[in-house]
Amino acid sequence: MAVETGTNENFQDLISSGVVIADFWAEWCGPCRMLAPVLEEVSDEVEGVKFVSVNVEEAEKLASEQGIRNLPTLIAFKDGQKVDVKVGSESKKNLIDWVESLK
Repeated sequence: MAVETGTNENFQDLISSGVVIADFWAEWCGPCRMLAPVLEEVSDEVEGVKFVSVNVEEAEKLASEQGIRNLPTLIAFKDGQKVDVKVGSESKKNLIDWVESLK
């Protein structure tokens, strides 16, 4: 499954149903660049979960609304409600375990 791009305008629609993992990142963030390909792999391997990528520099309002202070930050939503947050880079196995636990 492809990772969708989240913006100030479409974010609420993207997270409104099911389990959604939102990745808040920035171009200049080294750990974010390391996490991106891992998230792509996880999104291909885990069924029934939507992945959304949010560039905090392009969606400053959204990042502020979500209380993003450190990058990368992963926020898990279930039917539009925030259910968990992970800050920092993670291994593929840890991410898969985390995402599976949210289903």
